[in-house]
Amino acid sequence: MATGPDVSDPSAAAFFDVDNTMMVGASIFHFAKGMAARDFFSWRDLLSFTARQARLRLGGENSADMHTTRESALAFVAGKKVAEIVALGEEIYDEEMSDRIWRGTHALAKLHLEAGQRVWLVTATPVELARIIAERLELTGALGTVAASVDGVYTGRLVGDVLHGEAKAAAVRALAAREGLDLAHCSAYSDSINDLPMLSMVGRAVAVNPDSALRAEARARGWEIRDFRAGRKAARIGIPAALGLGATAGGVAATIAARRSLSARRTGAGSAAGTTRSGWSRGPGR
Repeated sequence: MATGPDVSDPSAAAFFDVDNTMMVGASIFHFAKGMAARDFFSWRDLLSFTARQARLRLGGENSADMHTTRESALAFVAGKKVAEIVALGEEIYDEEMSDRIWRGTHALAKLHLEAGQRVWLVTATPVELARIIAERLELTGALGTVAASVDGVYTGRLVGDVLHGEAKAAAVRALAAREGLDLAHCSAYSDSINDLPMLSMVGRAVAVNPDSALRAEARARGWEIRDFRAGRKAARIGIPAALGLGATAGGVAATIAARRSLSARRTGAGSAAGTTRSGWSRGPGR
């Protein structure tokens, strides 16, 4: 039977995966698309990255695939200033990601916050992007994959492992020790069987928009299942489940062209009004 967060337990907290759990699709893909629109790399590079993401979704994830894909994404920011990428990440979240938040999952996170519990995102996405998402959603914080930097400039390499599978569970365990949390009193939410280590270590595991393997595992273990995708019998919240990870070259190119056109118009408007991108609104995500 489904249960809600315990308002009387200060040692309880909640941990949420991001991709396909808190957000429709892969956050790193949305980020890469936004960077392509800003000429950080070509649309051909984006298509190559898209194809790898699609293979991960269709064929399943493993540690080697995740490491290769995340490192390829980090290679795009090699030599760039950390502060510059963070600023771009904020813009890209507002343009590409805010409308892709699953309202149902966000509502679950807010229930924990309203109960006085802390809520962290835990994701293989670069930690800077994860923190932006957490900030926009007014959550406690985020754990993510760490990109190496020297003197405030990205090297294009990783620090430690991609936060995936057992590494994600280890990060949550370390956070719980620092924050004085009792994992037996905590909750975790994910869509993927790859997060079984994290889900298994908490007292309350919830499968959100689960893949077939996690759905079967959740049923076998008696875990809660929440499915917010269109076409399911569960709650429908008006956010399309389709994400163009398998988009055609023409579709992606058209999207980039539209973004560039919008960016140019905004730049022109900003110049006329005497403003810059740094003055854009930073309101909370929807």
